[in-house]
Amino acid sequence: MSRQQTMEDGSRRTGGEDARRRLLAGAPVTERRLDLAGVSTAVLEGGDGPPVVLLHGQGGWSGMWLPVVGELVATHRVVAPDLPGLGASQVPGGPPDAAGVLAWLGELIQRTCPSPPALVGASLGASIAARFVIAHPDRVSRLVLVDAGSLGRFRPAPGVVLAMIRFIARPNERTHRGFLRQVAVDPARVRALMGDRWEVSQAYNLDRARTPSVRAANRRLLRELGTKPIPPQELARIAVPTSLIWGRHDRVMRLRIAERASARYGWPLHVVEDAGHFTLEQPEASLAALRVALGNRT
Repeated sequence: MSRQQTMEDGSRRTGGEDARRRLLAGAPVTERRLDLAGVSTAVLEGGDGPPVVLLHGQGGWSGMWLPVVGELVATHRVVAPDLPGLGASQVPGGPPDAAGVLAWLGELIQRTCPSPPALVGASLGASIAARFVIAHPDRVSRLVLVDAGSLGRFRPAPGVVLAMIRFIARPNERTHRGFLRQVAVDPARVRALMGDRWEVSQAYNLDRARTPSVRAANRRLLRELGTKPIPPQELARIAVPTSLIWGRHDRVMRLRIAERASARYGWPLHVVEDAGHFTLEQPEASLAALRVALGNRT
């Protein structure tokens, strides 16, 4: 990381930390920082019971799971980290490569889970989760892939690509709204669900998107993990119970990718109606699908 990047990151940190605290206020989790494979990692934890690790998607942070965490902590020990270089997780030497990310996840599980957890990943997080399970089938009890990358070729709708390019080039409220229109079926519903946390959430997301180290991490993680397909013969090696959760109207990773994977590997597919790539815009339906995927039907 250059000296200029370090200074810019430091100047943003105070505002970002304040927004993050406000977003987590009242959430049924605590936050701590762990040094994992050289990554100073921000981790949210809460609840008791069988452990479940939640991995967020590209450009996001662990707070994406807040719409379902309140219910999950009633039955599970929930561990939700910020991915290396994203959110509040810091990597002094620059973003890690694919092997470094998998080593990071292995240390996270070792430090936070008393037994092999269920591993749940969304989008980029699902790409990481699938690769980890292929390499370490004994470290995880089951796998849940939500609107996953890497199960097929990355061929999003043209509008998604254009909105992503615009947001990456100029992260502001206008381009953020444009990108949200591509990943959610109803942005107004997402805003209503957030209530009075919407403005601070948008401020935090924009703060992260403007931070040079976060931008660099996003690029590398997407290039090496998020958009790179996993060969079918490797996916066939996944030996733990695996389920898919997918938004019916996902324009980033189309539903047909999930349908093909479900047919090919025998993985149950749970389709969330009236949802896009951001499946949690339908929190109740997403939670119901997640409970079934975790083996808890109640």
